Amino acid sequence: MSRKLTPYNIIKGLKYLKHFGLKEFAARLQERMEPEEVPYGPWYEEYKPSQQELEAQRRVRWKDPVVFSIAVPLFNTPEPVLSGMIESVRGQTYPFWQLCLADAGTSPATLSTARKFAQLDERIVCRHLSENAGIAQNTNAAAAMASGSWICFLDHDDLLSPAALFEVALFLKDHPGILMVYSDEDKIDTDGKIHFQPNLKPDFNPDLLCSNNYICHFLCMKKELFDRIGGVSGDYNGAQDYDLIFRAAEAAGEKQVGHVPEILYHWRTSPSSTADNPMSKMYAYEAGKRAIEDHLKRIGCPGEVSLKKDFGFYRVRYPVQKEELVSIIIPNRNEKATLEKCLNSVLTRSTYRNFEILVVENNSTDSEIFDYYSQIDGRPVNPGGTDNRIRVLTWDKGFNYSAINNFAVRAAHGTYLLFLNNDTEVITPDWMEELLGLCQRPGTGAAGARLYYPNDTVQSAGIVVGIGGIAGSLFVDMKRSHSGYLHKADLCQDLSAVTAACVMIKRSVFENVQGFDERLSVAFNDVDLCLRINESGQKVVFTPYAELYHYESKSRGTEDSKEKVRRFQSEIELMRTKWEKLLKKGDPYYNKNLSLTKWNYSLRSGAHMKSV
Repeated sequence: MSRKLTPYNIIKGLKYLKHFGLKEFAARLQERMEPEEVPYGPWYEEYKPSQQELEAQRRVRWKDPVVFSIAVPLFNTPEPVLSGMIESVRGQTYPFWQLCLADAGTSPATLSTARKFAQLDERIVCRHLSENAGIAQNTNAAAAMASGSWICFLDHDDLLSPAALFEVALFLKDHPGILMVYSDEDKIDTDGKIHFQPNLKPDFNPDLLCSNNYICHFLCMKKELFDRIGGVSGDYNGAQDYDLIFRAAEAAGEKQVGHVPEILYHWRTSPSSTADNPMSKMYAYEAGKRAIEDHLKRIGCPGEVSLKKDFGFYRVRYPVQKEELVSIIIPNRNEKATLEKCLNSVLTRSTYRNFEILVVENNSTDSEIFDYYSQIDGRPVNPGGTDNRIRVLTWDKGFNYSAINNFAVRAAHGTYLLFLNNDTEVITPDWMEELLGLCQRPGTGAAGARLYYPNDTVQSAGIVVGIGGIAGSLFVDMKRSHSGYLHKADLCQDLSAVTAACVMIKRSVFENVQGFDERLSVAFNDVDLCLRINESGQKVVFTPYAELYHYESKSRGTEDSKEKVRRFQSEIELMRTKWEKLLKKGDPYYNKNLSLTKWNYSLRSGAHMKSV
């Protein structure tokens, strides 16, 4: 419905054209107009719970049920919209709720409607506020009426799925100790009938949260937590929920933030709402920027926050805290021209200069590569410098990517290890600063880059476990000018894995997890390493702001022999055995409703809400 050619959409389009400029506007328009591989409307009709499932949920008998108090600030809400919101709460299959309505408006019809429903259902309480103190204080006024142990937040013109509270209650029953929980959501048209633009979210993802308020709706938190952090702050008008989420997550701790991967909230669009017209509330994005900045200050993490051109999205630059030595490790076999292009790009385009390069010779046969080695071995990486040189190491055993890199690490001097394929080429001059700034943060173990094929399509924008059977890169073959599903290819975020074609890892973390698994000689060694880094409690971060070309596996060749195919199958089996639980449960940084056969966040065919 958002693609109709109406006077409003034409005017909005002209504003976007001025904002982005012709080239970027054209790229975004082209991406937006691409047809959905799996159309969401029919998918949602199949996905949503049937009447039989809803009735089964209503028959469930709960022991010590959680009571949810849903806080809703009202302000001159149109009667049909208000009635629809209230009826969506009254239609919940979970009966233990309270709806707290705080009316700060001037419309007698709004107050009359709210009071009418309060008379119909004793679980609904309504209070007329003496003044409009702003959405933050009005939300606090609604929360002050709460008698339940959990506070939930609902906008006055949106709708809940009938199973929303049931699904949250079920999740809390299975996950004791959770203090805050959120769900997936979609958008609906003004009439509340057409569903579109689903936001299928990952589990708690702190770096993604600093890039965008991806949590948004449906948000619930323990009342004790809400009270402890002082409720909603009036200092972030327009982004008060963003600030609330940051403070609540800080107070609760990452492991106490839960995610229900079900579409439980329907965000209504209108010309004045940020759901359909992001340009309508620029002040909200500035408030969001301040919310991120204050969050970073509270956790003691320096970072420079800026607004991206896509509204509601942000970039955080994490400065290099100390210019520590980076050891760049590049395995190589033959391919003199390829290696030379890679080294020249690193040496001439990189603005960070405190690095050494270790080229690991691996069974080359071409005489020209040995001539090239003699030219570069011992050369300083900085013109006229005496420190930090290129060194050529020799690996005299058979090809084993994991073993070669582990061997090189033992000879490296750097505090940070940067594993780099010989068939890569640097694009962004500050690529090393970007990776190092992320890796120097406490709790971050590794950071990976966004890589492109020579034709300017994406080769990897992070890796998801389960795609293609074991793991696969995201957004393969997408145009470089595109940003992907909800701009995911263009946002810094935590992931389960990144490609070792370009990844920086803290040496201490690498050694703690005992490096690459040498049983994985070619395939999935980077995925396995990243999973062990995550398992150790350190984050693996993808950043789109470090960009390189990747010409992909020129040195090694293709999987075209029986021996290579057999080796590949054995490595698949090792990964299946080693990470069986994760493969069954699903990647926490992905979503169960997304495809495991596509790389672009397409909907998963046949996905359906679990039955009772």
